[in-house]
Amino acid sequence: MTADARGSILLVDDEEKILKTLARALRQEGHEVLEATRSLDARRLLRERPFDVLVTDYVLPDLSGLELIRTLTETTPEPERPQVLLMTAHATVESAIEAMKLGALDYLQKPFEVDELLVTVARAIELHRLRGQNRYLMSERDEEFNHYGIVGRSAAIQKVIRTLELVAESKSTVLITGETGTGKEMVARAIHSRSAQRRMPLIKVNCAAIPESLLESERFGHGRGAFTGATATTRGKFALADGGTIFLDEIGTMSAALQAKLLRVLQDREFEPLGAERTQRVDVRVIAATNRDLRRMVADGAFLEDLYYRLLVVPIEMPPLRDRREDIPLLVDHFLRKHQKQAGKRIEGLAPGVLAALVDYPWPGNVRELENTIERAVVLSTGPVITAAEIAVIGSPKPRSSLPSLRLHENVEWTERETLRMALEMARGVKKDAAELMGISQRALSYYLAKYPGD
Repeated sequence: MTADARGSILLVDDEEKILKTLARALRQEGHEVLEATRSLDARRLLRERPFDVLVTDYVLPDLSGLELIRTLTETTPEPERPQVLLMTAHATVESAIEAMKLGALDYLQKPFEVDELLVTVARAIELHRLRGQNRYLMSERDEEFNHYGIVGRSAAIQKVIRTLELVAESKSTVLITGETGTGKEMVARAIHSRSAQRRMPLIKVNCAAIPESLLESERFGHGRGAFTGATATTRGKFALADGGTIFLDEIGTMSAALQAKLLRVLQDREFEPLGAERTQRVDVRVIAATNRDLRRMVADGAFLEDLYYRLLVVPIEMPPLRDRREDIPLLVDHFLRKHQKQAGKRIEGLAPGVLAALVDYPWPGNVRELENTIERAVVLSTGPVITAAEIAVIGSPKPRSSLPSLRLHENVEWTERETLRMALEMARGVKKDAAELMGISQRALSYYLAKYPGD
């Protein structure tokens, strides 16, 4: 039984002997099985936690299997609804059609072979996982993702490519470090797309973008009534990633409590959804990324040492763009071709001296800043050649090499103001992007904006 074929099943039948026989066969296949002999008990279990598949008998002592399916359809949103299989010794065309109309995937006519049930359940689990994966990808479709290929011939970037190709063949945990804008998410996607789990989901969690109060629910899911507003049981990102890969971006922003929960997942491959009493097991590959110095955070007591070493199985450090300037011409060409196509323009190249200036610029925002610069130049261009006037960074003042004074607090304030100004400028005023460039939360950015209202 492979990880992607395992599932959680609610089995409902009022005949104890049949119920126990089928449950035992399903458990031997590696499935998690809960049993119920009445519809009312099944309804309670469906409210308390999610299932991949509901297998129910047609004839039950209280409500019929059709009534149970109808109630499930009316009370549970489609994304959280399990695949449904109906068992019956009284199969008629009418009952089968009615079950299908209510959302049942298939029905089994008693008596049937246990192997028939196992095959049908396996197909239902696969369809349920594909439905969840498709729903996640559709929800992400409007997010801007750069190409999955990595552009560059420098020794530094070739080392990254060689490492990710090797680690992709395993299921080892990966920690990607590097400054903001260096392409950490691209590396995570490249690892997953080359792995044996590439047909399973790659689920992204941006730990810095989710409020602390919701991050646990987002990662591990929650049961109905776990907190105010939790009107339905919801799967977390770890459950969605089962059999695949989960990418934890900005992992250095997590609280100590969530770090401890993540450590348990890495150690035991299990977790408890918020407000739930049952433990869920997952088979998932973890890739984490951060622009923070986790080693220093460990020394300062801000990051769990055990978690740090659990994450540091295969470290990949993304080099800043200033350390691989030989790649800038390739990146410029790539982004020119990409954005002229999107803008519907024809750009033949750069004016003399422009490329040299781009190579000479320090690029504090790394590859992301370079792409934004090229995109802006393409949009603003009025002819087939990009000029210096259309490249905003050319002619920009170089970073200051001296501090404004010898007084510490004045230097700290000047550094904060300059960092805030540069981040907002590069993010074109978008606060979420500015916070990401600075490596802080949006709440922290709001603090600095209030602290320096005139900037």
